[in-house]
Amino acid sequence: MKKFNDVYVVDDDKIYHFILKNLLKKNNIEVNSRFFINGEDAIKNLKENSNNESGLPDLILLDINMPIMDGWQFLEEYKKIKGTLNKETVIYMVSSSNSPFDLDRAKEFPDEVKDYFLKPVCLEDICRIFLN
Repeated sequence: MKKFNDVYVVDDDKIYHFILKNLLKKNNIEVNSRFFINGEDAIKNLKENSNNESGLPDLILLDINMPIMDGWQFLEEYKKIKGTLNKETVIYMVSSSNSPFDLDRAKEFPDEVKDYFLKPVCLEDICRIFLN
């Protein structure tokens, strides 16, 4: 059974967008996806839809390294606004970084980041994220 309906993908890697879309389609996982190439655009969208539950995501797949606002800056801003959002959202970090620094830093956001996945995501990761 599907866990999520509305998904924000916050990542500047267009190849990752393509791979993710194909993995979901290939495995009959139907979700409403919105793609943002930086954290700032995603935060703006969250703020604009703060009172509109249908405009907010159930899940955010968040990269670390992006232009304008990276994943860490996104999480700092998200912490400030999450209490104003009309929907509870799960965040998974999806990054090519396996640096101990990044893995430890993700643990500094225990109320925001549910898990950390390494790119490239595989079918097993997709199943862990999207299916029971």
